[in-house]
Amino acid sequence: MGDAEQMALRLGDFLDSVGGVDLVVDRLRAATVATRGINARALYAAADACHLPFADGTFDSTFCVAVLQHIRDLSRAVSELARVTQPGGRVLVVEPDNAARYWFSSVESGMIAADLGRRFFGSLAESRGESPASAVGPLIPGVFGANGIEPISVHLFPVSVSHLGSPPPTLWEARRAAVDEAIAKAQDGALRRLGADYQKAIEQYARDAEKAGATFVEIQNTMLFATVGTVSESAGK
Repeated sequence: MGDAEQMALRLGDFLDSVGGVDLVVDRLRAATVATRGINARALYAAADACHLPFADGTFDSTFCVAVLQHIRDLSRAVSELARVTQPGGRVLVVEPDNAARYWFSSVESGMIAADLGRRFFGSLAESRGESPASAVGPLIPGVFGANGIEPISVHLFPVSVSHLGSPPPTLWEARRAAVDEAIAKAQDGALRRLGADYQKAIEQYARDAEKAGATFVEIQNTMLFATVGTVSESAGK
């Protein structure tokens, strides 16, 4: 596929198929390769969640997972989901409550690194105009109701990751790579310096975790909110 303009698909291409939307064209290319050969038509378009390039009522149902936490205008994005979903169709949104994240490390440098990470990624999100609300998941039923979607269920489920004993080198490599990528996207010098401080904290954390050996413990947990709603006849009109 070519550039973003070539990725825009005709309305008819989405009939009797599964459609995916992303701002980043490379992700759409990767998704196209990953779903090639499946027993379904999976088609993709480069688009902004707040300006979906589809006519009213294009889809039987729509969903997004961990997307709205990155969007400043939650109401506009949800109104677009309502608009492109047929009346009576379902909308599913899965978002975390980032204000309720839990982190524990048995070594002090891990707690220091976690604090720097929250500050760095929070500042990066703010600089990119992402949602200022950390507790996005619990807000969704109210946002649904304000945009013509009747909430019908909310399910909460925890997502946890734990490490006992010194983690393998691949974990630290992945964390370094994620921070390097984030620093490269930072436009502000102060933000890049904060990212560099975070990288140094990760290096110290990795050394301390290795020294702790079998007694090392790291626990991460967050709560996800899966909200389902039904689109009213007047939604998006």
